[in-house]
Amino acid sequence: QVQLVESGGGLVQAGGSLRLSCAASGRTLSIDAMAWSRQAPGKQRELVAVIFSDGSTSYADSVKGRFTISRDYARNTVYLQMNSLKPDDTAVYYCNAGGNTLATLSNYWGQGTQVTVSS
Repeated sequence: QVQLVESGGGLVQAGGSLRLSCAASGRTLSIDAMAWSRQAPGKQRELVAVIFSDGSTSYADSVKGRFTISRDYARNTVYLQMNSLKPDDTAVYYCNAGGNTLATLSNYWGQGTQVTVSS
């Protein structure tokens, strides 16, 4: 079992910044990739950012250039730095962990943290 706990969500004005954190515990040696996804009311889940076991990253076009994913392997923690936030970024953000493929990187989920961006 892997447990994921997110923190750092909140309310910010458009143009502001937030940094989300996700700490993994349990069978952390089974984790290859970590990711952030989000889901807004009435919309499908969107994969936002992924960091693979080799350190390479991938971003959704909607956040590219504004968000940065990073990982502290020693502390089993992944971060999402969000800059230039827009109202469209409002969603529940989930931390994911799993394998190094799109099909398996979401084997584990955190509880989610709400991010609200006001205009």
